[in-house]
Amino acid sequence: MGLAAHKECIAMLLAGGRGSRLRSLTEQIAKPAVTFGGKYRIIDFPLTNCVRSGIDTVGVMTQYQPLLLHDYIGKGQHWDLDMLNGGVSILPPHSKPGSTAWYSGTSNAVYQNMNFIESFSPEYVLILAGDHVYKMDYSAMLDYHKSVNADCTIAVIEVPLKDANRFGIMNTAPDDSITDFEEKPENPKSNLASMGIYIFNWRALRDYMCEDEKDPDSANDFGKNIIPNMLRDGLRLFAYRFDGYWKDVGTEESLWQANMDLLDDLHLGFENWNILSRTAGMPPHYIAPTGSIKNTLITEGCEIYGSVENSILSVGVIVEEGAIVRDSVIMENVRICKNALVDYTILDENTIVEEGAMAGVSRKNGGKLKVYERGTVIEKQEELKRRKGD
Repeated sequence: MGLAAHKECIAMLLAGGRGSRLRSLTEQIAKPAVTFGGKYRIIDFPLTNCVRSGIDTVGVMTQYQPLLLHDYIGKGQHWDLDMLNGGVSILPPHSKPGSTAWYSGTSNAVYQNMNFIESFSPEYVLILAGDHVYKMDYSAMLDYHKSVNADCTIAVIEVPLKDANRFGIMNTAPDDSITDFEEKPENPKSNLASMGIYIFNWRALRDYMCEDEKDPDSANDFGKNIIPNMLRDGLRLFAYRFDGYWKDVGTEESLWQANMDLLDDLHLGFENWNILSRTAGMPPHYIAPTGSIKNTLITEGCEIYGSVENSILSVGVIVEEGAIVRDSVIMENVRICKNALVDYTILDENTIVEEGAMAGVSRKNGGKLKVYERGTVIEKQEELKRRKGD
């Protein structure tokens, strides 16, 4: 690769995780490609944040089930990232001498793409996760990084202490310099959690990644290895406090809840920060005279002949006459047939709920969230019982 024009800061977006806690929702696609809010995919949020923040060079590191994600991102035109010098670049694992090809950890993914980074000769590298829903102006974080003369700045948010063992947790001095950092500790010392968003001085990061790769016992991970090693050596690490909406949608329940949050606040504080996405180009939604809608987001291509309440309907969903949908997230191209009931459920793409069938159990009756994998055909229970008796 020839040397590109100098970029002060480029972004490296980690989008290769399997997302096993989302279970069936990520059996065929990577977590950043999961549908959110009716018209988005999760990766739309960090990509939009980059564009809104003036960062026009983004490397997207993919690995697990990447085909849909690659197709969705394309050349980046939907986020104004289709340009000759910079833009968005898909960076799957690749074989080279001495390499096992697969990304073995978060820092190893960046390490394997050092040639890509070096081609832009950046001063700073922004590391992002592709599986969070939030709005952030990364340029403000970069300004803070410069102002405190940091080697590494970590975006942080306060979380409930009971959930702190799911995150990288840190303690800070009064000036927000980081004094202690533990990745997913069993007994957290604080509730100040890493958001998985880092800004590094590139030269320092490069040196620490190269050294880390020599350690056969390393997990090649930013939280477990690179950041603790920098802290051990006395480098300047600072916390950048974030007070806006942010949700790690890594579990079925958290994904459902983040969708429901849109019904309480349509913009989640994203006013004047429209999230960019690749649209389906389908006709406007249609609500028939028999249709009833209450506290629901409906996306293009939907047809509503039944009753929908407190739900999110993605592109191309059809709710037939007499069907009832409550407290649910319905993903693309789902058909809910006549007199069916869908309650407290996530229906993945291309699912069919047959006439008179039931999916899920009401929250009011103590039901737990039910998730159906893509392409499922949910049959009427009486029909199932009859077949079992044959």
